Amino acid sequence: MYHSQKILILDFGSQYTQLIARRIRESQVYSEIHSHNFPIEKIIEEKPKGIILSGGPMSVYDDGSPNVSKQIFELGIPVLGICYGLQLIAQHHGGKVEPAADREYGKANLQITQRDSLLKSVDDSIVWMSHGDYLTKIPEGFDVTSKTVNSPLCSFSNERKKIYGLQFHPEVAHTKQGKKILDNFLFNICGCKPDWTSSNFIAQEIKEVKEKVGNKKAICALSGGVDSSVAAILFSKAINDNLICIHVDTGLMRKNESVNIISMFEQNYNLHIIHIDAADIFLSRLMGVIDPEKKRKIIGNTFIEVFEKEAKKFPDAEFLIQGTLYPDVIESVSVKGASATIKTHHNVGGLPEKMNLKLIEPFRELFKDEVRAIGRELGLPEIFIKRHPFPGPGLAVRVLGEITKERLDILREADEIYINELHQFKIYDKIWQAFAVLLPVQTVGVMGDSRTYENVVALRAVTSTDGMTADWFRFDHDFLESVSNKIIRSVRGINRVVYDISSKPPSTIEWE
Repeated sequence: MYHSQKILILDFGSQYTQLIARRIRESQVYSEIHSHNFPIEKIIEEKPKGIILSGGPMSVYDDGSPNVSKQIFELGIPVLGICYGLQLIAQHHGGKVEPAADREYGKANLQITQRDSLLKSVDDSIVWMSHGDYLTKIPEGFDVTSKTVNSPLCSFSNERKKIYGLQFHPEVAHTKQGKKILDNFLFNICGCKPDWTSSNFIAQEIKEVKEKVGNKKAICALSGGVDSSVAAILFSKAINDNLICIHVDTGLMRKNESVNIISMFEQNYNLHIIHIDAADIFLSRLMGVIDPEKKRKIIGNTFIEVFEKEAKKFPDAEFLIQGTLYPDVIESVSVKGASATIKTHHNVGGLPEKMNLKLIEPFRELFKDEVRAIGRELGLPEIFIKRHPFPGPGLAVRVLGEITKERLDILREADEIYINELHQFKIYDKIWQAFAVLLPVQTVGVMGDSRTYENVVALRAVTSTDGMTADWFRFDHDFLESVSNKIIRSVRGINRVVYDISSKPPSTIEWE
């Protein structure tokens, strides 16, 4: 999608980089993340309104530490360095960075010493620190603008060149006036306008889809999740009868999922929907497969294969629409140089090298809550918009180990009880994502007078804003007791329930 204005974020490996992008978008300005080695020619071509240099785990004086071209600071584009970014700016301009006697991590009291454009109307307040080095010599031409007890040179600015640096992280919630600082950069310094809205996105996307697809037919992979459903409604407004929605029952869906999806869209929306029962194909190809990456690859390849076969029935079909989100792209494509891939999202890494359908991903640049906002704008019911995310590979990544119909059915029953209990206790909407996981573990139990040796199911529930970071949900003990008892009593094959209290990072939300 074309963007008339954008903020370019260069990533040096910080765990908070995605939060920077999210906070900027919350201020209705489009932001985009690229690796620190994004070519200077590309930066010039992108014409960003501003550039942000993220934090990172390395030291600027280490051999092989990530760097940027000094030309970035000569383009006349405002630059904001955060943590590692501040230190990098200082190093490029003759300042000095040294190891701190004590690594500073957590809350600190910020004292403003000079209110520049970045700190305009910002008061002394709490900020969040996460650094092992600190600035010991200010670069020539820069002014110190704030300090803390452990960081006497905590922020600086060169107003003439519009270059700014912060040792703390304005993007995290613990920094009390972080939004005000970022807004100062966006609006006062970069001259951005708050035009990144759901209404503008819908209007522009419809226009671009009409131009791209024309009179050709497009096939939408309608899984029934929020992303694919919003995509289907959006594209139906753009190309009307040329949209063909295909729902594939992979055999990896939740209990009665396919039946409920078809029923809802047939009754409430005038969409052309084709229902394909491909459960046998998927399950036969997954037989004996244990490795989660192999599962994702098999599912992705089979998914596209089924679509291509169906597309042959429509000679004019040239496009495939999928609801890939920005976090899917970030986690699947390294933006940190040589960093390891966390997982392969089936809409990204699972695609075969050669496709007969051209891929369109309308939400590739969006976070989950942005897609939900678009869904509301398009009139989808709130109860549907608030549905928790469901992984593209379905229950294949929630049945750990070998996938069989029997094990899937056990998980389906447990998961349905879990989700129903969340609604019953009126806490479903307080949670970003909740689901059950069937473990490849059996334990001894006692039911009545009989000894059992059955499966363990783990329950997962997290709170999050965009899925990039997440914390485990603090359930009341009465809820945990109720859901555990119901699962063990009702689901034959399960005799133990555990609850996952891991946050992301270091864990991922899904287990595979």
